[in-house]
Amino acid sequence: MMQLWEIWWVWMAAALVLAILELFAPSFIFVGFAFGAAVVSILLLVGLSFTLPWGLVVFAAVSVIAWVVARMVFGVRKGQRKTFDRDINEEH
Repeated sequence: MMQLWEIWWVWMAAALVLAILELFAPSFIFVGFAFGAAVVSILLLVGLSFTLPWGLVVFAAVSVIAWVVARMVFGVRKGQRKTFDRDINEEH
């Protein structure tokens, strides 16, 4: 009997849900997780089969790498700083 984590479309559905959650969350919180789930889904689709612990290891490793890359590409650039000229709480 096939387990739930061995079905490729379950991982792809999880990737889609995580990608949608990323639209509502700031600072690339779910983008790495979405990419990790999509990679596991593609690996299962092409015929690789692994147990739940190995699937979670692949998911976690790809998620961390994708998150770091996303922060490097889309985050604050080197030498840039966020500065504030005024405090919105001081306006009356």
